[in-house]
Amino acid sequence: MYTIYLNNLHFHAYHGLFEEEKIIGNEFIVNVEIGLSNVDIIDELNQTIDYSMVYKIIQDNMNIPTPLLETLVANISNAIYVYDNRIKEISIKIEKKYPPIQNFTGNVAVSLKKSFQ
Repeated sequence: MYTIYLNNLHFHAYHGLFEEEKIIGNEFIVNVEIGLSNVDIIDELNQTIDYSMVYKIIQDNMNIPTPLLETLVANISNAIYVYDNRIKEISIKIEKKYPPIQNFTGNVAVSLKKSFQ
């Protein structure tokens, strides 16, 4: 199985439960791993996943304000699979750089790993 990675995708977006997050937004980092069904040698684009289309799917979803990161990772995962059902596994991690937690240092993240038959 081939694994395709889109790493360290940076977005300014408006996801969160609190009003300030919906107004000011936050910085997010998205990492995606896609397991593609077994193909011995890939030498044409139609044998693999078009990275630019996967990026557009992620970008489109990041532009839709969503209260919970858990919902967002599920939505992105499902949209990528609908785009190309040759996918066998998808793993997505979304990191919120500056969570609205008083006296908190660090960041928070949500990940989801799904397998498809």
